[in-house]
Amino acid sequence: MGTNVLSLRIDGELLDRLRDHAAKRGMSVQDYVIQTLIRNDFDERFQSAVEETEKFYGVT
Repeated sequence: MGTNVLSLRIDGELLDRLRDHAAKRGMSVQDYVIQTLIRNDFDERFQSAVEETEKFYGVT
């Protein structure tokens, strides 16, 4: 299995929140994000967020 690079552009306020959450766990922001992405329930939570966003914007 190879590796890939994912680059994100995020709001400064969101980055500050991520730093806070990561620091509370003694992790880097990168490690915190990766841990969040590999959580067992991430797929369910992500799908739910997509559905809510589609409802909000009226996308069908």
